[in-house]
Amino acid sequence: MSQASLILLVKFKSALSLEEVSAVIDSRAHEFRELKGLQQKYYLHEPATDEYAGLYLWESNEDFLVYRDSELRASIASAYQTEGEPRIEVFNILKPLRD
Repeated sequence: MSQASLILLVKFKSALSLEEVSAVIDSRAHEFRELKGLQQKYYLHEPATDEYAGLYLWESNEDFLVYRDSELRASIASAYQTEGEPRIEVFNILKPLRD
């Protein structure tokens, strides 16, 4: 597997409970496993703010762009019943600590 070149962070508040968010994660995980170029996705919860996040490691900008324009990406707000639009941040990886 090649090194990731791009990180995507999607952060949001949800009207759902933690248990309901976990159920949504489980029901959608297979769709993310099938995405070309997605090396890893971490599902996160920040207890201090009760916000949720997805941290994605992408092999290439091209693979990320396909996902960015997909129905799967567009469905985040409705699937998780977000309060407002999710905050989306994209980072290019300058250099990993380990190979």
